[in-house]
Amino acid sequence: MGGRVLLLATKDTMAYSRRPGHEAVADGAGLLRTVPARLLTAEVTVEDVLCEPSWDTTPATMLALARRARAAILDEGYAGVVITHGTDTLEDTAFLTDLLAGEAALRGGIVLTGAMRHFDDLSADGPRNLASAITAAADPALPGVGVVACLDDELHAARWVTKVDATGVAAFSSAPFPALGRVVDGRVEMLAARPSRPPAPAGEPESDVALIKTYPGMDPVLLTAVVDAGARGVVLEGTGLSNIPAGLLGTVADLVEWDIPVVVASRCRTRGVDLDELSLGAQLAGRVGAIGARGLAPGKARSALMVALGPTGGVRAARDWFARLEP
Repeated sequence: MGGRVLLLATKDTMAYSRRPGHEAVADGAGLLRTVPARLLTAEVTVEDVLCEPSWDTTPATMLALARRARAAILDEGYAGVVITHGTDTLEDTAFLTDLLAGEAALRGGIVLTGAMRHFDDLSADGPRNLASAITAAADPALPGVGVVACLDDELHAARWVTKVDATGVAAFSSAPFPALGRVVDGRVEMLAARPSRPPAPAGEPESDVALIKTYPGMDPVLLTAVVDAGARGVVLEGTGLSNIPAGLLGTVADLVEWDIPVVVASRCRTRGVDLDELSLGAQLAGRVGAIGARGLAPGKARSALMVALGPTGGVRAARDWFARLEP
């Protein structure tokens, strides 16, 4: 049996029983009991974590999970950490954890897993996903790879993984990037090179960052409204190669002048380059002070801006962090 693994159980779908009259939520120990002993490749310690449903997970909860995973490896000597998580926001927690992992990602494996089927559903996928995640977290191939999501026996980089199907068990993909690896016969087989490690965080993240989906004809007042409500940074989800409506450019310039960084991502996959290397629309946003997300999906660009702002905040800090984010 491999090294010690800490299991942080946040419940959600994989722990929910829905049988009429027997509704219940399994704790972490209950989840672990669904894994046959022959498939347990590590000594597992269980901690139950009180969390909101995945679709309502707060930044505070995500940050707490990230800190606990990091401390378990750096301060307590665990070989790896597994976090069971609802699938709606699993990719968000995974990437924020990756951004904050630092040295912990080099010393151990940090794996998030979940399930599309409930605890008592026919052919529930939770036990298999949990067994594979524990195997991955303890495997010597994981240190240095960064945080991964493990579902359907596949390992996906936190930076690339996306939930693409809300109904089937093969719900996650890294496309157009490949899966990093897979779990086969109690060990990890690596299939692809990992993404570059993110810049180190400057300190505790700024959690008040807004994400706004742009659309033709939208009123610029939507941008100032979130800042008036307290947002210290804004991520805009543009179209195509990170294009945003021209009617927003003046307001973007105003926000930058007020030292509120504006990061432009796209609802499409884009190249990991600066705005001035993309299309004319993206270049116009860059000329008024917007920062390119460098290929990050909008939700992940929000996590990145939270970390980039750190405790001091401001456009300069955000611009410097994104400039150091390698493709």
